[in-house]
Amino acid sequence: MFIGKSLTNIRILNDLSRSQLAEKVGVTEQAIWQYENGYMSPKLEVVNILKTIFNVKSSYFYSNDLLSDVDMNNIQVQNIAYRSETINSLNKSQSELMHVRFIDVFLKKIESKINYPKNSLLELRKDTISFLKKNSEMSREEQIRHIAELARGRIGLEENSNKNLLFLLERAGAFVFEKEIGETIDAYSLWTEEDRPYIILGSIKKSAARRNFDLAHELGHLLLHYKVEFTMQDKKSYRQLEDEAHAFASEFLLPEKQFKLDCSRIIKVSNPDAYIDLKQKWKVSLQAIGMRAYKLGFINYQQQRYFFMSINKKGYKQIEPLDNEISVEKPMKIKSILQLLFEKGIYSVSDLMDDLKIDQSFLTVLTGIDEKFFQKHREQEEQKFTVSELGIKAAK
Repeated sequence: MFIGKSLTNIRILNDLSRSQLAEKVGVTEQAIWQYENGYMSPKLEVVNILKTIFNVKSSYFYSNDLLSDVDMNNIQVQNIAYRSETINSLNKSQSELMHVRFIDVFLKKIESKINYPKNSLLELRKDTISFLKKNSEMSREEQIRHIAELARGRIGLEENSNKNLLFLLERAGAFVFEKEIGETIDAYSLWTEEDRPYIILGSIKKSAARRNFDLAHELGHLLLHYKVEFTMQDKKSYRQLEDEAHAFASEFLLPEKQFKLDCSRIIKVSNPDAYIDLKQKWKVSLQAIGMRAYKLGFINYQQQRYFFMSINKKGYKQIEPLDNEISVEKPMKIKSILQLLFEKGIYSVSDLMDDLKIDQSFLTVLTGIDEKFFQKHREQEEQKFTVSELGIKAAK
């Protein structure tokens, strides 16, 4: 029997409305509604089109999907924190919510075979909440400064470097993924009800410096805005939350003591090119460095204006010096887990495909891991016969 809920979930996962899916399939929007609500089963040719669109097997639609036996309240749409200039549409939020739900259940499926170290980010979040309660009279600016300093030490960043930021966040307990989010969203983050921290990065090509700021921004949301209902905010309140995460990222990536020392050696303080060595050191954009220098009083208002006029004139809004030279870190935690399971023979790519009733391409969409990784491990599953296994012996 065709299971309409499986179609609904995977449609939302792929950010398609019923009318958009109907156009792709070549049926009416009413027909899609009937499939999803159990009033009509699609013909075989329609199922074949659906499986191609969604990179799954035909049997996917005739069985319960990953989400059928899980608590859908584990991940709440209102807790998704976007790094974005605008509050996002309900449709987009629902699509991203569905994506994280699929990821979360997928991880639970493969995690039954492994053990994680202590979640340092969870401990850091608890300490952050405790600090804010004990220091409620402190200005918000001071609170953010203290929490950024605490986070930097706990995660394990060096005193004067942001090297390996993504790796250190993953080691501390974050689950970081890449996916196509869209041009208006840089990243988003959330805590599940089971205290798992997710950071989702947009896969649109970005420099290492800008990606580092996205990571720090989302870490700020995870620590400062636990249980905040983002979808319930008006534009002013939403902007304030974004500004706080932005301030955290600046404090976190460019710690005041070390950054002041660096800036004291700059001669032409209003020239962006004078800060290129600092960009190399901290792996933060020149624009973020300029804002931080102004915030700390190293450049005045007129110098800041000249700085950003130069940024525009030199074309640094689009691409800055070193953007093509500083390597971009990629999430490795889930890839490493899967590689361990595949190499130890605990799980195989074919097992996953059969269990989930999906195609190989679906794994890439879900995890953000290059399809070549899965293809390589599938090829290694193939039996390689030896002469002895064929029963052939040399003549005496």
